[in-house]
Amino acid sequence: MVKQNNTFLSASQEDYLEAILNVADSCGTARSKDIAVLLGVAKPSVTGALKLLAQRGFVNYKPYGLVTFTKKGITQAGRVAKRHEIIKTFFVDVLEVDSDTAQKAACKAEHLLGPKIISRMREFTKTQKD
Repeated sequence: MVKQNNTFLSASQEDYLEAILNVADSCGTARSKDIAVLLGVAKPSVTGALKLLAQRGFVNYKPYGLVTFTKKGITQAGRVAKRHEIIKTFFVDVLEVDSDTAQKAACKAEHLLGPKIISRMREFTKTQKD
């Protein structure tokens, strides 16, 4: 879980924020049906998660409408995506894991590894490229 402004996010909530970001980046907009497809979950599950994220001030959501981020939401989604990318890059560049395997592993690891470990992974990856 991540604490930001006295707000805790579960791994699932972080996954939804990251999915919204990814769908919006690839499609230009984020709709609940696209988020469901990306995450491989049922549409009612997405609806429940979006309602909760909206109540907590991370997204703007109305049924059958587009999902957009609040300032707080885009900041947190960016953090989650960055953490994911650092881990994936470490797995690919340092451990020489194939991209698909690294992607899947990063999805799991991003919720378990603390900021100190992720920071060290980022620094180690940078030194390997120099």
